[in-house]
Amino acid sequence: MRKEIQKIGDKVLGGNHVSMKDVLPLLEAKGPDILDLAAVANRAREKFNGNEIDLCLLLNAKSGRCSEDCTFCAQSVHYKTEAPIYPMMDMNRIVEEAKGAQRKGTGRFCLITSGRELNDREFETILNALDRIRRETTLDLDCSLGTLSEERAESLKKVGVTRYNHNIETAESHFSKICSTHSFRDRIKTIEVLKEQGFSICCGGIIGLGESPQQRLELAFSLRQLGIDCIPFNILNPRPGTPLEHSESLSPMEIIKTVSLFRLVLPKGTIKIAGGREANLRDLQSLALLAGANGLIVGNYLTTPGRNAEDDLTMIRDLGFKLKMT
Repeated sequence: MRKEIQKIGDKVLGGNHVSMKDVLPLLEAKGPDILDLAAVANRAREKFNGNEIDLCLLLNAKSGRCSEDCTFCAQSVHYKTEAPIYPMMDMNRIVEEAKGAQRKGTGRFCLITSGRELNDREFETILNALDRIRRETTLDLDCSLGTLSEERAESLKKVGVTRYNHNIETAESHFSKICSTHSFRDRIKTIEVLKEQGFSICCGGIIGLGESPQQRLELAFSLRQLGIDCIPFNILNPRPGTPLEHSESLSPMEIIKTVSLFRLVLPKGTIKIAGGREANLRDLQSLALLAGANGLIVGNYLTTPGRNAEDDLTMIRDLGFKLKMT
C-alpha cells in the first residue's frame, strides 16, 4: 500500500491527473497507511496551493420551510425538526453580520437562503444588502440562493458577487436516494448557467449519506469534470427528525482518508472542511488540514453551531499556516 500511495503521489505532484482506476486501491488504506496517504496529499496541497488557508463565514439569511425533500436537511418542510424558521433577514441585519465576519478574519462572506428559489422581493433585499457589503467591507462575496436564472445571475454579478455555491451533494449514482424533488441534472444545469456568467463555482457535497466509499470517489471525479475550484467538504451530522437521523457516523480516520483522496483527485482546488467537522472529526480537525484541505467554513453552519472562530485561528497558527487574504 505504501508503494501504491507513493506512485499515485508522484503522478499528482508531476502535474498529471489520476483516474478512478488509479485511486480505487487507496480506499483499502488503513491505520498507518492513512497517515502516509495524508502526507502525500499534504505535499500536493502545498505544491499547488501554497501555505494559505481560505476562510469563509456563512449567513443563513432565510431559514426553514424549504419545499425540497433532501433527506439530510433539517430545513425541509417535509420533516419535523427543531431547526430555526424565520423569513428573510432585513438588509441592515445582513450587512452587520458581514461586518462581523470581516472582524473575525474571514476573507469571504456567503449569503445562503433556504428554498428552491427566492421571490422578487426577497431577491431585491439580497441585492441591496450585497451592494452595501461590497461598498462597506473588503469581503469577497458568495451566494447560495437555490436555482438561478440567467437574468438573476447577471444581477448578482453587477453587485459584486464573484462566487456562487450550488452543491451537487453526492454521487450521481446515489442522488435519487437523498432527494426526489429535484435531480442531479437540475443541479448541473444551474452550475452551467453560472459558469457561462463567469462565476467561480463553489460546489461540493456531504459524505456519510449512506453512500459507498466508491461513490465518494465518484463525487470527487464529478467535481473535477465540472471544473470546480472551490469544494465545501461536509460530513453528515444527523439531524433529529430527518430520515437520516439514525445514520451511523463515519470514523475520523475514514474522513481523513477521504479528504486526502479528494486532494489527489482535485490537486488545485480549494477544499474547505465545512459542516459536521466538529461533531465527526473532534480532536482530529487539525489533521484534516495536514491531509490536503486548505480551507475552513468558520462560525455557525445553517442550522447547527460551529466552534469559536478564535479556536480555528489558533489551530491555523499552530500548524504554521497563513490566512488567505482577499
